Amino acid sequence: MQAGPSRFSFRMFCWLTAVVLGVAALTWFLWLSPQNRAPEYASVEVQRGSIEDNITALGTLGPLDYVDVGTQVSGQLLRLHVELGESVEKDQLLAEIDPTVYLARVEASTAQLANLQAQLADREAQQTLARLQAERQRNLRKLDATSQEALESADATLRSASAQIAAVKAQIRQTESSLKGDQADLDYTRIYAPMSGTVVQQLANQGQTLNANQTAPIVVQIADLSTMTVRTQVSEADISRLEPGMPAYFSTLGQPNRRWEGTLRQILPTPEVINNVVLFNALFDVPNQDGQLLPQMSAQVFFVNESAEDVLTVPVAALGRPVRDQAAPAPERGSRYEIQVLDSQGRPQPRTITVGTRNRVLAEVIEGLTAGEKVVTSSLVNGQSADGRVPRRFM
Repeated sequence: MQAGPSRFSFRMFCWLTAVVLGVAALTWFLWLSPQNRAPEYASVEVQRGSIEDNITALGTLGPLDYVDVGTQVSGQLLRLHVELGESVEKDQLLAEIDPTVYLARVEASTAQLANLQAQLADREAQQTLARLQAERQRNLRKLDATSQEALESADATLRSASAQIAAVKAQIRQTESSLKGDQADLDYTRIYAPMSGTVVQQLANQGQTLNANQTAPIVVQIADLSTMTVRTQVSEADISRLEPGMPAYFSTLGQPNRRWEGTLRQILPTPEVINNVVLFNALFDVPNQDGQLLPQMSAQVFFVNESAEDVLTVPVAALGRPVRDQAAPAPERGSRYEIQVLDSQGRPQPRTITVGTRNRVLAEVIEGLTAGEKVVTSSLVNGQSADGRVPRRFM
């Protein structure tokens, strides 16, 4: 009779124990559930640094001043006096064309000119004789010692002699003009440098026959490499942000850590369309006294729209909704944004800040924050943002 209550009490104990364990397990599970945990926040400390808003483009280097030195006469390139890469001075002899044909033309024109000058002397002598005869006939006619017909014949002979002199003089002027042309062609067989610089291209070889009848064949190209021009291609989406006079700089593939600086000189109005992309050419010049820059080098170009040095910066990801003013819609310099700043307890507190220069990564803080404060970039639950993604880390 006493065994019944003991079994009942044992069963009751087991049931109560199971209930307590279940409640404890449920409480533990609910307490550790991400939805019930206090959120954590990804944050970054406000720091001082530099920020730059720029427009990037690819460019190609070329000399600011250069000249294609060609030949104005046809013939065989008899001798080339310079080599590729050689420095030359203005008026230095570069090349010689075979002068045989042009020398013969000059000699022929000179001989013809001498012949005409001899004819002129003969015609002048005949004119002198005709003038004397005509004068004699006029005197005789006054004395009625000759006929009117003889006088008229003498006058006609004088006029003919004068006309022949005029014709020979015209032939002399024509021959002198031809001689000047022949002499110029002969001079053109010796090609001189029109400027000082470096031979950057050699487009003809010694012994090659050059034909200048249709186009002027290029022998060499001389360039002044002391100043280089960077020709960049900027997309139509960015070209409106450029204006002459703005700072620009670039680096090359061979020296990515070196920076060459210049000022935007010109934006060409005619675009180039490449694969249905409209590109505009923007030009700026840089000094090249050490000769490190060479033609056709590629350049990574940056046009500086705005920059700030030693200012407070925050990641753009920390910026919340803009606080818009009726007078000046955001985004622009002086725009205000609402952000979340962690207090001493690690809790986010809203604050309005004013930003200045900004790019795709950082924004300058004009007012509203101090160095060392932490701003929220995203909220975290178990190391992930509220949407389940791992937040971006900012250095």
